[in-house]
Amino acid sequence: MHLDWWTLGLQTLNFGVLVWLLHRFLYRPVQQLVAARKAEIQRQYADAKAAEENASTQVAAVEAERAGISAEREATLKAARAQGEKMAAERRAQSERDAQNLLDSTRKTLAAERQQALADAQRLALGLGAQFAQQLLTSVPMSLRGEAWIGRIEQYLKDLAPSERDALARQLAAGEALTVVTAAPLPAAAAENWHDRLRALLGNSIIVAFEVKPELVAGAELRFPTALLQFSWESALASMRSEVSSHADAH
Repeated sequence: MHLDWWTLGLQTLNFGVLVWLLHRFLYRPVQQLVAARKAEIQRQYADAKAAEENASTQVAAVEAERAGISAEREATLKAARAQGEKMAAERRAQSERDAQNLLDSTRKTLAAERQQALADAQRLALGLGAQFAQQLLTSVPMSLRGEAWIGRIEQYLKDLAPSERDALARQLAAGEALTVVTAAPLPAAAAENWHDRLRALLGNSIIVAFEVKPELVAGAELRFPTALLQFSWESALASMRSEVSSHADAH
């Protein structure tokens, strides 16, 4: 077999030129195109991954916000329930206090009215008793009534300490009169008896005058210039009325 070296050389040269041309105008652009495409795909993949991560972040934020809203709603409902229960408890407690205050006020009012009624009844009883006693006493001779009261007065003056009795007597030493006040006029003999017995206790030189005051009901008063001795039913009734009024006011 005979080889044509010129032909072989030319063919080899042609093949080299073809390879260079393919590499220059085909392979390199294709390689660049593939690289660019690959880079584009990588970029798109990165963008997709970033978008996915962003979406995941937004989903997480939404879930967190939803959880926060749910927790806030639950807290709000819980606070509202607690506030409602507190207000209901306060209203119930206030209602109980109002009811208790009303009950206490009613009890106090009833007690005051009962006490006032009792005081009125006691005052009425005192008044009726005084009237009844005065009517009964009118049937007793004044001389007998006068003897009973002078005896009581005489005993009271005897029981006084000597210094106290002397102080009363000194009030009459300058000619001042001792006024004896009775509920009804004393008979002359009874008045003289009173005069003598009072002089025996307070001094023979004292002046004794007599007056009448029906409001005394019974008994007598001894009026010194600066002292008053009461032995009448009027003073006893006044003391009892005052005690009844004080007791009623205290309640």
